[in-house]
Amino acid sequence: MVADAGSVVAAVPLPALLVSRDERIVSANEEALTLLGRAIEGRHFITALRQPQIIEAVEAAFRDGKPARARYLSNDGRQDTSFLVFARPLTEGTTPGVLVCLEDETHRAHAEQMRRDFVANVSHELKTPLTALIGFIDTLRGPARTDPAAQERFLSIMESEAGRMNRLVSDLLSLSRVEAEERVRPTARVEMRGLVAGVVRAFETLAGDAGVTIETELPPEDIEIIGDTDQLRQVLWNLIENAVKYAGRDATVRVMLTGPGYEAKVRGHGVRLRIADTGPGIDPIHIPRLTERFYRIDTHRSREKGGTGLGLAIVKHIVNRHRGRLFVESTPGQGTEFTVVLPVG
Repeated sequence: MVADAGSVVAAVPLPALLVSRDERIVSANEEALTLLGRAIEGRHFITALRQPQIIEAVEAAFRDGKPARARYLSNDGRQDTSFLVFARPLTEGTTPGVLVCLEDETHRAHAEQMRRDFVANVSHELKTPLTALIGFIDTLRGPARTDPAAQERFLSIMESEAGRMNRLVSDLLSLSRVEAEERVRPTARVEMRGLVAGVVRAFETLAGDAGVTIETELPPEDIEIIGDTDQLRQVLWNLIENAVKYAGRDATVRVMLTGPGYEAKVRGHGVRLRIADTGPGIDPIHIPRLTERFYRIDTHRSREKGGTGLGLAIVKHIVNRHRGRLFVESTPGQGTEFTVVLPVG
């Protein structure tokens, strides 16, 4: 009798268990045993499902003979987990009782939290320059109406804040496009040596103004890979721009391209792009979070230099689209090196 019920419970593709009329667990599938414990069969369901809202749902299913639901919150040792629990009465068959199934919705809860965080971050990033613009407009209409020097100063600040909002919106649009295309592999051929050289040339003026020297180490021959030229240019631009901006005066930025050769990280032939600087370096505590949206090591300094906090997030998604790998190595006081490994084909 129990074996028949057990075979049905075992076939459910979610953690599932059957609670009999005497409120004991008569059967549990492998997923439920992994989640709730190996010795739950034969025990009162309250000892396995200890959370009040689940106990109430099971008791309601027994009492009313109608389906009930609740949430089960747990932790798998790495993160908090969330399950939607369904309790459905079984009134027919040889083992009447309540079938309890748990649907893992951790990924949905995580996605929803990311959405809320994203909206909050965007709102915060836009609110600051908007507040400044509104304040300066009021000042120009009032106390500074007849003060040309103040007008020029405020207009300059307003231009800077408007530019900051424009960069943020551009990066948000870019991130949205990259995320939309992340699962679509590029099909065009890209000549990497010329691409790297062209981006480095575009930074000569900015690097000179910042007092930074850019050195390149490129192979003598052309290197072609399968990729998206515009997106790979964006990767180079973001990484080199960060190095030039944050390395500090009198620092050196080295842009190196090697390959093609076997790269274990992409399980095949690939090229390796490295951007290293001799700047102040990054505390290891920050490295795992560098590619998160809006994550900044020094928020004030980043905003002063025009950063939006989205550049490395965009880099990560582009590298993922190319089935590549991104690595960061840094030692405080000794500089930082970003490495991008890209498959050739």
